[in-house]
Amino acid sequence: MKGLLIAFEGLDQSGKQTQAECLRDRLVDRQRLVRLLSFPAYDTPIGEEIGRALRGEREYGPDVMQLLYIANRYEWKPQIELELSRGTILICDRYLASSIVYGEAFGLDAAWLRETQKYLPQPDVTFLLDIAPDVSARRKTTDRDKYERDLDLLGRVRESYLRQMTDRWLRLDADRARDLVAADVFATIETLL
Repeated sequence: MKGLLIAFEGLDQSGKQTQAECLRDRLVDRQRLVRLLSFPAYDTPIGEEIGRALRGEREYGPDVMQLLYIANRYEWKPQIELELSRGTILICDRYLASSIVYGEAFGLDAAWLRETQKYLPQPDVTFLLDIAPDVSARRKTTDRDKYERDLDLLGRVRESYLRQMTDRWLRLDADRARDLVAADVFATIETLL
């Protein structure tokens, strides 16, 4: 059985983690080897630094932040490649596109951000769980980090996600019942198995 790399992208509170876990459970029921990954991965040295920055303990410009996010994924590259070679289905809560869309929302060049990630394993499919910024804010009203509180930023991020879509992407309306979204996700994955 071949490995797959599946990415869930979207604004905060769009259901990325929920859909990733739901997909994992369905694939495990089918006797597939599955691993969930979430980026940023805060349990690495670079991930710890990202966490400090998001809590306001460090001040970095947008370029440095995106390079940290990208470096965090490169920290995981050997493990991702190993897992894929073993036939593992890797399901990522955020992956390559996040750096592109958040970077672009802060005025960085999307092509540069894509180029810096070209040596990372590329997703077989990316699900864009699309919601409006006000839906994100309504779903989580407390403990929002500095990005989550900026609705204008989230609007720019959403627009960038829509521009980044390729033929390996599927946009899903995530402002629906989670079971309906999960059914759409699994129907797509079944075609890749």
